[in-house]
Amino acid sequence: MRMPRRGLVIQARTRWLLVGIAFLFSLVLLMYLLECAPQTDSNGSLPGVMGENMGKEYYQALLQEQEEHYQNRATSLKRQIAQLKQELQEMSDKLKTLQDKKSPKVNGVNYQGTKEQASNDLLEFLHSQIDKAEVSVGAKLPSEYGVVPFESFTSMKVFQLEMGLTRHPEEKPVRKDKRDELVEVIEAGLEVINNPDEEDDDDGVGERQLYSENDFVEGYYRTERDKGTQYELFYKKMDGMEYRHVTLFRPFGPLMKVKSETVDISRSVINIIVPLAGRTEAFAQFMQNFRDVCIHQDKRIHLTVVYFGQDGLSEVKTILDSVSRETNFHNYTLVSLNEEFNRGRGLDMGARAWEKGEVLMFFCDVDVYFTAEFLNSCRLNAEPGKKVFYPVVFSLYNPAIVYANQDIPPPVEQQLVHKKDSGFWRDFGFGMTCQYRTDFLTVGGFDLEVKGWGGEDVHLYRKYLHGDLIVIRTPVPGLFHLWHEKHCADELTPEQYRMCIQSKAMNEASHSHLGMLVFREEIETHLRKQAYRTNSEAVG
Repeated sequence: MRMPRRGLVIQARTRWLLVGIAFLFSLVLLMYLLECAPQTDSNGSLPGVMGENMGKEYYQALLQEQEEHYQNRATSLKRQIAQLKQELQEMSDKLKTLQDKKSPKVNGVNYQGTKEQASNDLLEFLHSQIDKAEVSVGAKLPSEYGVVPFESFTSMKVFQLEMGLTRHPEEKPVRKDKRDELVEVIEAGLEVINNPDEEDDDDGVGERQLYSENDFVEGYYRTERDKGTQYELFYKKMDGMEYRHVTLFRPFGPLMKVKSETVDISRSVINIIVPLAGRTEAFAQFMQNFRDVCIHQDKRIHLTVVYFGQDGLSEVKTILDSVSRETNFHNYTLVSLNEEFNRGRGLDMGARAWEKGEVLMFFCDVDVYFTAEFLNSCRLNAEPGKKVFYPVVFSLYNPAIVYANQDIPPPVEQQLVHKKDSGFWRDFGFGMTCQYRTDFLTVGGFDLEVKGWGGEDVHLYRKYLHGDLIVIRTPVPGLFHLWHEKHCADELTPEQYRMCIQSKAMNEASHSHLGMLVFREEIETHLRKQAYRTNSEAVG
């Protein structure tokens, strides 16, 4: 496809600007004539006729009213004329700019000067980022939590503070962008040392050492989100007693607009697909949330339940029929499979059961609680042929442990809080996802060979990572995984069993609460001693 020539585009813009200027001139002239033209009142009577019945006061009031009317009218017209003049001036400036761009050779000096000025302005901005960052001078911070900590690295490993649940305190950089960044930084430091400026040349010419990657000892980096990333690099000299220290800074540039668009989600229907086997009490709780959020609030939802086996199927049908009668909701499908539970197969069958063309799907579990705001996030972050949405779920701990100091745990709605002791971001889970049906079918869906617990969602996630679609991965505030007891079956493979036990341990309680359970006997012994000592002092 040939691109339109730049000259034709500029000529077209110039032509439209000239038409706009002519139109504004016409408006100015018309308003001027309206301001100067005398106005008549077709309903007014002749003064001679009125004078026989009206006194002098009537004429004075009439004249004053007419004068106020003309003054208000004149003020309004002057204000509009001033606005039109301002718009006319702005359009004239735009026309001049387009004309300058159209003929850069004629005005080459100014055009070149503009480019140089823009380059100088950008360079000045980037240097100002270094000055504002905490590179050469320390910043006054309000508390110990205000400091931006460094993370350290060698040529092989990174030592990090922020680990989540999937990363390790010490690991090789897994992400390609992080590996490329650190390699680039080490090489840039070598370039600075081996080709120094005059003011940086600490070694004489005759005794200068040529440094290599093997001489790199360690580095530190930290990022100030509004300024840039600082790197502190250390290279050892041959004698091992002296080091070369290089400080680099990657400044962040000014914000740049990539696009601005309107996203209409008013007609976007979500097909929520839930695979299920047994768990009828959990399904009843799920349908209560579904009724409140999807039926009463969102109203653009279709529910597909894929049920495995016969045990509990009649109860599920009863729950669906009851909700349908009470709310007049009929946008649901129940798919019955008389076979062993397989989450991947259930979601795959639910996706293929839809026969109305393209649709946005939300793969959900019966233990998941979501809000109306999350459903809109689902619509905004998935786009057919472009984006799939993989939100990070906030997983709640065992309420019997979290609320052990209360007689009974509070209602579920009151447990939905993002606190360290109430739950964690499930950043190792990829089961909850929003994606369009065509994208799901294009990548081949789930690996149906995976049996039992876990694994099928990771396989699908990796398919998208290896493809061309953008994967949106982020924690969202409106998506919760409710605690339920896990059973790790003996039939699982060793890898699946390990994953199941790991998930079970993480789901139970926070580090501090688990510690309290481990040291329960020690704590109770201490409390008994304290009580005995208090009673002894009271008796004495």
